[in-house]
Amino acid sequence: MVVRGLQDSKGAEKPSALAPFRIPSFRYQWPADLLTSWAFEMETLILGWYVLVETDSLMLLTVFGSLQFLGTLISPMLGVAGDRVGCRAMLCSMRAFYTVQASLIMTLGLTGLLEPVFVFAIAFLMGLVRPSDLVMRNSLIGDTIPLAYLGNAMGVSRTTQDSARIVGALVGAGLFSALGIGPAYVAVASFYGLSFLLTLRVASVRAEREATDLGFVASAWRDLVDGIRYVWTTPQVLAMMWLAFLVNLTAFPICNSLLPYVAREVYSVDENGLGHLVAGYAGGALVASLIMAATGGGRRSVRMMLVAIAIWYGLLMLFGQMETKATGLPLLTLVGIAQGIGMVSMSVTLLSTVSARYRGRVQGVRMLCVYSLPLGLLIAGVVIEQIGYAATVALYSTIGLLMTALIAWKWRAALAD
Repeated sequence: MVVRGLQDSKGAEKPSALAPFRIPSFRYQWPADLLTSWAFEMETLILGWYVLVETDSLMLLTVFGSLQFLGTLISPMLGVAGDRVGCRAMLCSMRAFYTVQASLIMTLGLTGLLEPVFVFAIAFLMGLVRPSDLVMRNSLIGDTIPLAYLGNAMGVSRTTQDSARIVGALVGAGLFSALGIGPAYVAVASFYGLSFLLTLRVASVRAEREATDLGFVASAWRDLVDGIRYVWTTPQVLAMMWLAFLVNLTAFPICNSLLPYVAREVYSVDENGLGHLVAGYAGGALVASLIMAATGGGRRSVRMMLVAIAIWYGLLMLFGQMETKATGLPLLTLVGIAQGIGMVSMSVTLLSTVSARYRGRVQGVRMLCVYSLPLGLLIAGVVIEQIGYAATVALYSTIGLLMTALIAWKWRAALAD
């Protein structure tokens, strides 16, 4: 790990939420990540609503949502690439690609040539790359931030995603409803372009890592196999991978990609109502991130993670029974708080546990767990049509609670703080 000069000695004062900004690289990475996250969320809401309105199909909405996570299948290999060529180089390439695809949608929208088939094609291409953005940004934080500041940095970093859901929901929905998809995408493409320029200023640490940790690596495939073996033989990491797989399968589909369906079919509201739901959920997650940024996550991050995930499922069960936006929105905000605390705690534990040599690969395997989200989303689309939305949420929440308890029990020794 680099930037050793700022590590605290024993008895040093606990770092504040702003401590990570003492690192020059983080001062560029944070706004770059923020702009990318804003663009992600605006894009998801705008295109999700576009697909639902243009096709009038829940199944096609779930297909669209699933396409955005195809890249989780290749995230481990992109994690290997991050270890070999540097996470900054990977982030710059990816964010240049985002700018190009957003500009294409903007052009099609402004000229009136946009069709759902083009949206699905671009969602497929974006889905191959976009999931690995989080892999690279987290690995880069692990490379450039001292351990004493890591919990604060992850909390501050998480605010980029949570605030993005608020901005994306309110600004994206407002621009889309007022001006149409073409002008709305002018903002999306601009955010991606600015993010790319800022990422160029982030520190590159590949050379130091190669000299001190990796040495000569015979092949990327060997790197990948070593990373998977590391995960499989490290009980604490393996347990968190199963938890990540579980929440993406049974929790995130309910409070993420299905929200357009909830807004239109359950609460009978328009895209602005959807924006309020997404903003409420994101607002709760932002509160959680600020708490984690201020406290550093505390000393018992594993226990905090397990408790927060259990509360998350309990709140989701209640949320699924709400029939109006007025009653669902407050619960969705609480869901966001529980989700934020659980996921930040998981990230802090992973980054502080995993050796720097394997950090990119392990983060890549962690993103591979996200592939359970499109799987859970597609299953939910089928089940909702059979038993209804409320019953499906109750089923998913019950399975999630039971499996969380099982994972905590099976790996209780490894997960003990």
